[in-house]
Amino acid sequence: MFASGALGDTRLGERATLVQFSTAFCQPCRATRRVLDQVAGLVPGVAHVAIDAEDHLALVRAAGIEATPTVLFLDASGREVRRASGAPRRDQVLTALARML
Repeated sequence: MFASGALGDTRLGERATLVQFSTAFCQPCRATRRVLDQVAGLVPGVAHVAIDAEDHLALVRAAGIEATPTVLFLDASGREVRRASGAPRRDQVLTALARML
């Protein structure tokens, strides 16, 4: 789904991409953004893409996003491998990435 250009000009990570769906009023979304930015900085080849759910309703519907924050873990080809709702801890994100890399 995401490999076909659903994210516009956004480049996927070489090894994985963390796609975060958020909204402006969502407090846990801010914490999630910090955690995912940290992880993307720690793990080579991993990118973090933040998507404002309100501005991309068609993509939200197509991806089946029901709550924010929701994080999709994409492999190098843009295929969804797993997803998580709510604000994850850094160790949870690192563990999920380790399982898919």
